[in-house]
Amino acid sequence: MANTTTRSFLQVASTEEVVAPLRVVQMEGLVILKIIKHCKEFSPALVTGQLLGLDVGSVLEITNCFPFPTREEDEEIEADGANYQLEMMRCLREVNVDNNTVGWYQSTLLGSFQTVELIETFMNYQENIRRCVCIIYDPSKANQGVLALKALKLSDSFMDLYRNNNFTGEKLREKNLSWVDIFEEIPIKVSNSALVSAFMTELEADSPVTQCDYDRLHLSTNPYMERNVEFLIECMDDLSMEQQKFQFYYRNLSRQQSQQQQWIQKRRMENMARKAAGEELLPEEDPSNPVFKPIPEPSRLDSFLITNQVANYCNQIQGAAGQSFSRLYLTKALQEN
Repeated sequence: MANTTTRSFLQVASTEEVVAPLRVVQMEGLVILKIIKHCKEFSPALVTGQLLGLDVGSVLEITNCFPFPTREEDEEIEADGANYQLEMMRCLREVNVDNNTVGWYQSTLLGSFQTVELIETFMNYQENIRRCVCIIYDPSKANQGVLALKALKLSDSFMDLYRNNNFTGEKLREKNLSWVDIFEEIPIKVSNSALVSAFMTELEADSPVTQCDYDRLHLSTNPYMERNVEFLIECMDDLSMEQQKFQFYYRNLSRQQSQQQQWIQKRRMENMARKAAGEELLPEEDPSNPVFKPIPEPSRLDSFLITNQVANYCNQIQGAAGQSFSRLYLTKALQEN
């Protein structure tokens, strides 16, 4: 009777895990500080690290993390990285620290993180971890007084298409999938213990204005805007090349359809002559003929990712321009007064 009850409870628990969607990523304040410190120390180089925590219902709790060591290109990265992760998790387990992998974090430069490599890393994690997230931190925005931290996951519909490696226009229309449906951003909730909150209260300065507030009033945004525009131009060039691939594909497809019609018309005339002569008719379509060989359609994954990146740069330029105008008008009003 006890075994039956245990099996029923496990079945209910597993069912609830499958049904409950991921709503919030709850991060400890210490984890965020570790991520910021690691990314700033090696900026502008890109770094990554492991996230540890617990998956509880609709909340993914991130309670600890550790960085991956940087290596040269000629070293055996995969084998050494796997051994390093196992050794770190073993050490954490020995000191009674959460050692369950829930994802990874990585730094980025001006939000340029939407790449095929990120998707492949997600798929590799998904093989062993059903629900995992990637924490993206952009240290270049820290000078503007912005904590550019976001939690991302792949959408379920996109993962189904990626597993089948089928990004044709027909499949995308069937799944009703567009470029905005690749990644899902999960809200981040910062959590601290009561002891840490009390300690931070003691450390607060008497002045209500902090250095972060002064950083937000910095008037010079030229370097930030210039780099965003440069990256945006590069993305537009890449998007133009992707469009040329599709134009070439549709041009070849139109040429092939014209050749197929000519071949079918010729075969029909030949069949009419054979029918008049009392001979057996030939099939109108011949699979062995190169004219009827289907032309593979280019994947739309790269164009989707580039479009995502273009939208990201445009949003960053719009946000920076709006804040810059607000600061300029504020400065002008202060000078007039």
